[in-house]
Amino acid sequence: MKLDILVLAVHPDDAELGCSGTILKHIALGKKVGIVDFTRGELGTRGTAETRDLEAADSAKILGLHARENLRFKDGFFKNDEEHQLEIVKKVRKYQPDIILTNALHDRHPDHGRAGDLSNDAIFLSGLRRIETNVDGENQEAWRPRLVLQYIQDRYIKPDVIIDVTDFMDKKIESIKAFKTQFASSDNSEPQTYISTPEFFDSVIARAREFGKNIGAKYGEGFTSRKLLGVDNLFNLL
Repeated sequence: MKLDILVLAVHPDDAELGCSGTILKHIALGKKVGIVDFTRGELGTRGTAETRDLEAADSAKILGLHARENLRFKDGFFKNDEEHQLEIVKKVRKYQPDIILTNALHDRHPDHGRAGDLSNDAIFLSGLRRIETNVDGENQEAWRPRLVLQYIQDRYIKPDVIIDVTDFMDKKIESIKAFKTQFASSDNSEPQTYISTPEFFDSVIARAREFGKNIGAKYGEGFTSRKLLGVDNLFNLL
């Protein structure tokens, strides 16, 4: 299946926190969107890999995703090396997206920045025809998306582009809360973490408000780009 947008996320819930409003908006516009998670988040203090699997599936239904896969890389210990790059290359070539959204390049969580670099390197390699990949006995064609952006996660980073997600904020929150063990659990038998506190969730909403304010909207999601972005008509910026 060809996707219009592919989201690469190192942990289940990264896409929901960083760009689920943008996902919902483009699905509403008739675009096909999918997520490839790299790990099962098995090093997380709360919940288990198995509960994360179930929560990711629940969130996929809320978002209306056309595809969601997990590469089962080793949480915390995956590397930006040939083995991991080729697994991502296979997914990029499988889905042939026009746009890819990836983890932030710099963040409090070291997995995020490493995954952002891994994604960007693999995306470039995916466009090289002399790198051969084979899935289920079929050779894959080289593919490189037209646009790669990084969604902003925990650390405040000045965005290069902001998407108005006002109409989809309620659904975004619902998709985040699908990860009950991480954000919405009343089970106090597990330790509290940085992201399980109400203050962290409040910060997610506050960031969306701050980004939205910058473009005259109630809520927004910000993205960075490694290259300059251009338009062919000034009115596309209105």
